[in-house]
Amino acid sequence: MEVNDGFLILNKSKNCTSHDCVKRIKRIYNIKKVGHTGTLDPQVTGVLPLALGSATRFIQYLPQEKSYFGTIQLGIKTSTDDIHGEILKQKDVPKLTFDDLDKILNKFRGIFQQIPPQVSSVHINGERAYKKSWRKENFILPSKEVKVESLILKDWDQSNGQLKIEINCSSGTYIRSIARDLGIILKSEGCLYDLRRIEASGFSEDISIELDYLINNQNYKNKFIIPIQDALDHLPKIHLTNESDILYWRTGRQIQFKSTNLTKNNNQSQKDKFLVFDNKYQLLGIGIYARKDFDLLLPKLVLNAQ
Repeated sequence: MEVNDGFLILNKSKNCTSHDCVKRIKRIYNIKKVGHTGTLDPQVTGVLPLALGSATRFIQYLPQEKSYFGTIQLGIKTSTDDIHGEILKQKDVPKLTFDDLDKILNKFRGIFQQIPPQVSSVHINGERAYKKSWRKENFILPSKEVKVESLILKDWDQSNGQLKIEINCSSGTYIRSIARDLGIILKSEGCLYDLRRIEASGFSEDISIELDYLINNQNYKNKFIIPIQDALDHLPKIHLTNESDILYWRTGRQIQFKSTNLTKNNNQSQKDKFLVFDNKYQLLGIGIYARKDFDLLLPKLVLNAQ
């Protein structure tokens, strides 16, 4: 791995796309391969984890949950389901107590079906939905299952029709859709007024860094990179202790190993993912645990030898 391989946690500002952030980081670190773990809309701020170099191969193994702090505006329907779109309709906001609203939000807690916004990055026949929407095409987005682990009503301002929420949810959950659908349930309208991502892929905003700071302090840029193994510390670990096993690993062959080399949970099952290290704690990649008559390690992601 190169010196700058790892994860960088940006604190994205408004009016900046995730793609713009990727391009700037490529220039700052003079690296060709940079990827993100999930886009943020241009007007959304907060945690944007970026993978540099070989870390891009590990994105899918990061935790998938995300957390947000946002404000929903009732009484307004827009073309984008957020306050920055064209206003299509306005309605009165019903009289609600804090407790009334909190009970209604139960419809968005747990597992449920959600239809993404028309202006979104969802693929429709190989094309992003927002491109079709910009061309004023008529199309239907299918619903998908999402999971909201927690949704906390933080404040309700009846006079302005605004509620503040903190939400922890599965990847692919649209807070704009929750705002839109809440308005429909209340026989009013709804859109997202403001949103900040406070946690994503296991990274919280307290370790994030602003892009402008990196631009102005490039001599310190490498100290903000999180090593791959640290970002994946939630995965169990296997240490390969002899050269023959490491050679088998490097050449993509399955390895029979002793359970003493395995750090795992008591309920570990087949097909679970493991970080694989050599006896010097150098990361070798990710393997899959399988059990036949003995423990097997199947290579899933093999890093190139140094």
